[in-house]
Amino acid sequence: MEQLKIDITKVSGFVSKEKVWSFKEDIQKQNEALHAKTGKGNDFLGWLNLPSSITEAHLNEIEETAANLKAKADYVVVIGIGGSYLGARAVIDALSNSFDHLQSNRKNPVILYAGQNIGEDYTYELLELLKDKSFAVVVISKSGTTTEPAIAFRLLKEMIESKYSAEEVKERIVAITDGSKGALRTLADQQGYKTFVIPDNVGGRFSVLTPVGLLPIAIAGFDIRQLVEGARQMEAQTAPAVPFEENPAAIYAATRNALHQQNKAVEILVNYQPKLHFLAEWWKQLYGESEGKENKGIFPASVDFTTDLHSMGQWIQEGVRNIFETVLSVKTSNHKMVIPTDDANLDSLNYIAGKRIDEVNKMAELGTLVAHVDGSVPNIHIQIPQLNELYLGQLLYFFEKACGISGYILGVNPFDQPGVEAYKKNMFALLEKPGFEEETKAIKKKLEE
Repeated sequence: MEQLKIDITKVSGFVSKEKVWSFKEDIQKQNEALHAKTGKGNDFLGWLNLPSSITEAHLNEIEETAANLKAKADYVVVIGIGGSYLGARAVIDALSNSFDHLQSNRKNPVILYAGQNIGEDYTYELLELLKDKSFAVVVISKSGTTTEPAIAFRLLKEMIESKYSAEEVKERIVAITDGSKGALRTLADQQGYKTFVIPDNVGGRFSVLTPVGLLPIAIAGFDIRQLVEGARQMEAQTAPAVPFEENPAAIYAATRNALHQQNKAVEILVNYQPKLHFLAEWWKQLYGESEGKENKGIFPASVDFTTDLHSMGQWIQEGVRNIFETVLSVKTSNHKMVIPTDDANLDSLNYIAGKRIDEVNKMAELGTLVAHVDGSVPNIHIQIPQLNELYLGQLLYFFEKACGISGYILGVNPFDQPGVEAYKKNMFALLEKPGFEEETKAIKKKLEE
């Protein structure tokens, strides 16, 4: 069985292997602290052994619920924001046929997303689409009061209740929420919705292997057992007992922090597979929200190559030299397309006739790597064998584990997000939410200054 691989040879001109390996003792210490639950944020480490602790009964329940929704609905709207939708969308987009939503003979519901923004036009257009369609809702919120998903759920709940009987509504709404408290838990219990629990000790950005991610992924028709198995393999491969040299998450955490100490303040996650766009969005939240505290942290950015080579390529090649790239590569594509010969050859492409598109893409990847390293951009290379559930499971857990270790190396709590509350308080004050009267006065005064 092939595994995820990490190659750091293209950082050697910027930080030595000895410098990276100098993190070995600290990495081991922080990995052990995670598992011993002695570090910061240790009450949010439920994700750490999640892959190996998921039961057969739990997977059966998720798959049964997914099958029920698939039988009823042509569209399923996943309501959530941040980690409550990004993990699921990362996997679904990576595995889906890019044009499946346009197919009339598709086997699984189209997955749509709501509550990840407060865009009025987006929400209107979604509701317009659904008003004459068969749809169901998976609403994800620990509290049920987070503004963006709460607005979306209020509107979609009103629509679904206007379309179906009370008994049918119960069959078309699934709530993933707190086990015992909160507005959504109260409503679900009152209305009799099917529910799944968001574990108290798993934060949103680490929740993709809970029902938060597994249920939407199963509804979309993908094998959650293989996803969990891939994560379980990586859990074992990154355990504290694994030597540093054989632990890919340890090597990644060490390398990015060694580069950071050389004033590389921005990490750009690069992919050459358009299906991985939302994997990068999930990664940005994971690292940005985990590390960006106390005026510390590596800024996470992402690009889709080769597309963005025609927009961001110039800046990456010759801009400020405070960046490094982590290239996420897929060894083998799932389909084979050969470039044909053209007798006229007006585009001068006959020199690559007979080659697979993937071969051209790989040469673009290799050529870009050489160009960017020559342009003083260090490159970390991460390769998965193929885009499937098993290897995506490996990749998700790899990034999660490395994030926990890396946050501890930086000296921050990787599992909280106190800075996220600042905008919420201001928004509530400006909307004159009850209980925020003093804040309303204060912020209006600031805006007048």
